[in-house]
Amino acid sequence: METLFTEMNNCLVVIPRKRLDTNNSPEVAEAITEKIQGGEEKVVFDLGRTDYVSSAGLRVILVTAKLLKPKNGKMALCNANDQILEVLEISGFHSIVKHLDSLDEAVKFVAE
Repeated sequence: METLFTEMNNCLVVIPRKRLDTNNSPEVAEAITEKIQGGEEKVVFDLGRTDYVSSAGLRVILVTAKLLKPKNGKMALCNANDQILEVLEISGFHSIVKHLDSLDEAVKFVAE
């Protein structure tokens, strides 16, 4: 899998490498779903190593937000490049999910 999963201050940090698209989004969604069902309530997508997010990748982000909502969980994105930020804005995701400039800021936001 081209996506790394790590923990930071009791938050799940998801780090897609290169792309979050139809090739890897099913595996990423499944792994995140298992972790949330296992008790995770705080998720950060660190997009600093991600060059491209497709509609399938956006779906992973949306599914994560929907899974966290009934648990009163929290989620944030960070380190997105200009192209990904534009996709988030055009798709309306910027109003659904908070984007922060750094991993530390995102983890702090989600941990509050």
